[in-house]
Amino acid sequence: MSTDLPNVAATAPPARSGRGFKRVLGLLDMTLFTVCAILVIDTLAASAAIGPSAMTWWVITLVLFFIPYALMTAELGAAYPHQGGIQGWIRKAYGDRWAARATWCYWINVALWMPSVYILFVGMFAQMFWPEMGLAARIGLAIVLSWLTVGFGILSLEVSKWIPNLGAFIKAAIMLLIGGGGIYYVIGHGTANEFSVATLTPQLGASLAFLPVIVYNYLGFELMSGAGEEMKDPARDVPRAVMTAGIAIALFYLLATFGILAVLPQEEIGLVEGLLDTAARIFGDSAAGTALVTAIGIGALYTFFANMVTWSLGANRSAQAAADDGELPAMLGVVHPRHKTPVGAFIAMGVVGTAVILAYGVLAQTTEDLFWSLFAFSSIVFLLPYLLLFPTFVRLRRMDPATPRPYRMSGPMAWLVILAAVCVLFILQAIVFFVWVPGEPMDWAAAGPIIAGVAATLLVGEVLIGRQARAQKAPA
Repeated sequence: MSTDLPNVAATAPPARSGRGFKRVLGLLDMTLFTVCAILVIDTLAASAAIGPSAMTWWVITLVLFFIPYALMTAELGAAYPHQGGIQGWIRKAYGDRWAARATWCYWINVALWMPSVYILFVGMFAQMFWPEMGLAARIGLAIVLSWLTVGFGILSLEVSKWIPNLGAFIKAAIMLLIGGGGIYYVIGHGTANEFSVATLTPQLGASLAFLPVIVYNYLGFELMSGAGEEMKDPARDVPRAVMTAGIAIALFYLLATFGILAVLPQEEIGLVEGLLDTAARIFGDSAAGTALVTAIGIGALYTFFANMVTWSLGANRSAQAAADDGELPAMLGVVHPRHKTPVGAFIAMGVVGTAVILAYGVLAQTTEDLFWSLFAFSSIVFLLPYLLLFPTFVRLRRMDPATPRPYRMSGPMAWLVILAAVCVLFILQAIVFFVWVPGEPMDWAAAGPIIAGVAATLLVGEVLIGRQARAQKAPA
């Protein structure tokens, strides 16, 4: 596979696209946006919970999934730089109905995922500043954060882009501190887990329940293309941003995962508290160490917020493009008259997120239960569009060879088909492992609500898409 960057003459697009979107995203913005979208701190502890073999799984997934996925999205983003990104690609390859289904899942997952991220946020906030914080207060704070996300998303992209830009730098700093601190800790204390050929060898069993998190943590290259008409030069910058961000993301994930595993025994890695526990173990309980741990915690809290803003910026633009094309309800296509932001999609996202927080707050008993239930539920919905993304890459190569491709993934067509199929298999195993722990009987008490939630989400989408399709066919 070639990772050559596009060699095309840079022809600057107009300051505004044909639909009035202001072109404000440069190469640095797009690179930082992608780093902030994919480099996810809130699930880092979950992937480390696999044990030392997590390091090997990271590398396997990197080679077989992450690199091919990055190169495919680099080609698609440079060749089809239209507002909506993944929505437009799938629409061109498979038509309105499948584009609508994929975009519905892509958009609604953010509204479903946002509660899990903010439940994790309040769990860490309580650990740091309010240990006795009750569930009701946690739910209230999560709702406030959800609507802050909506508020910042409605602002112009020229302003809101600075949230992911800053988030990328803070995420990188935290990853370096955890990874570098872990190496320093090992020099003085040895490793908390054994790193040997036996422990690094991937094992089948209960630990694979967290393997989908690694696949999940590698997703998001296509997100920036949701703002394709707000980029200064997508043909040149999309491939460069993908390549630069991809290298940085892979290194940061490997380094930080090692840091956690070097410091905390596998059985002590908590899904919510793992990051702060690692920092506390590395930097100690001196005044300076405690201050640094607090700073890392505050930085992590900001990255949770930045992550949700980043994903909502991309996903809501895809939903707005789908509504413009008549695939999803018109309310999702309402655009702010001055900022040209998808205000309808953002408000709908806030309403759905609030309802999910309240519903799951009644069902879950602990922060970790609530986090994992919400995370697994929203993640399955999130993964479904990718079952179409990789076939879309292959189909567009075959049916639309005339479209210029400033960056073109190299290799014979048969090889590209194989790579796309392998990527689909990674997505499928992640979906299965979110509801079934390998080697154990199906736990229907845990899996049942998740499966039911996914089914209900898809059913609601089909109803909305069907009504919209009938409305489009009706005579004026």
